[in-house]
Amino acid sequence: MSAPPAPDPGPISPAAATAPTPTPPRAPDLALERSAERTAKAAARGGGHPVRLRALDGLRLLAALMVAAYHYGGRDGEIAQAWGSSPRAQFPTLSSTFAYGCLGVQIFFIISGFVICMSGWGRPLRSFFASRVSRLYPAYWVAIILVTAVFALPWVTYKAVSPSDALVNLTMLQQPLGVDRVLGVCWTLWAELRFYALFALFVVLPGATRHRVVLFCAVWTLGSAFAEAANLPLLDVVLMPEYSSYFIGGMGIYLLHRFGHDALSWGIIGISFLIGQHYAIRELWHPANIDAFSYRSAVGIIGVVAFGYVAVTLIALSKLNWANWRWLTVAGALTYPFYLVHEHLGWVVVWVLHQKLGIPSYGTFALTVLVMLGLAWLLYRFVEQKLTPVIKRSLTTVRL
Repeated sequence: MSAPPAPDPGPISPAAATAPTPTPPRAPDLALERSAERTAKAAARGGGHPVRLRALDGLRLLAALMVAAYHYGGRDGEIAQAWGSSPRAQFPTLSSTFAYGCLGVQIFFIISGFVICMSGWGRPLRSFFASRVSRLYPAYWVAIILVTAVFALPWVTYKAVSPSDALVNLTMLQQPLGVDRVLGVCWTLWAELRFYALFALFVVLPGATRHRVVLFCAVWTLGSAFAEAANLPLLDVVLMPEYSSYFIGGMGIYLLHRFGHDALSWGIIGISFLIGQHYAIRELWHPANIDAFSYRSAVGIIGVVAFGYVAVTLIALSKLNWANWRWLTVAGALTYPFYLVHEHLGWVVVWVLHQKLGIPSYGTFALTVLVMLGLAWLLYRFVEQKLTPVIKRSLTTVRL
């Protein structure tokens, strides 16, 4: 998941500029493009007054909690060691529901497509690069250090990666380099990095326009299908056909948010959903098997994927503006650091609370989530808020 989502948006933070009244157009489409571009440039200069989409922050937190439920109670593996038995025994009623929590990653990717399209609009490449690096790396570095340090404690039974591998993990390039991962969820960040690179190269660098984003979505969709058919490993790595549809769907939803209803935007969203549910089924569905941890039905998988698309679309169309509580902003800020630390450090917390202190399963589950949210707040308050502006300023002002 990788997966993990607030300040500058990252694996996931939303804000949208309000479009000014356009000048009389010579042609409707041209006027729409120019009006939107003026809005984006004003927002990039700090001259706009963006409206925060707090419901999107809430959806990010929900997706992160879904992933946490999966990691704590929706599968076997290391978490079974923490509980002392399979989560099926700890949560006989809910474990099969928790198994669907892994689809929170797909929801994250849809949100990311929306947010990255929004944050990259009207922004020069250097500014876009600085915002991504300063958003992703500070909390990630500290999470790597924390997990490595905790796993090195003599009473912790989980094995830490080698010092060399831990250092490579600081680059976020451990997967393509074939290095052991410190954080289980960081595979999703590798997918995010590839999306950022493609979007920067084909949209941000030449300048974001509606036409360019539509073309990018179309070419990426066709390229992903070709990569699947050609069975070429390099194309699979670059175009990531198993995840591209979610990012593309998010970009289509942003076009809907920015420009209003039109057939192309709805077409991008619809096609990406049809392809996305296929990959979700292919990766997560299996025939009923008594030896398997749980059974995810095809209808259930499609339903969760559809929920992600529908929820982001409703937010984009201002249908959930009533969900405008201030605490959702805090929730959005905590999502990314929570996503980073909840899995591996959660194993240790579950082990201490359940096996050492004897706290019942459901109490341990709730307390572990609260402890991880508290740690996420500390990372946000003392790491992200301190380092993010410094790194962003340094990268923006450095001479090339």
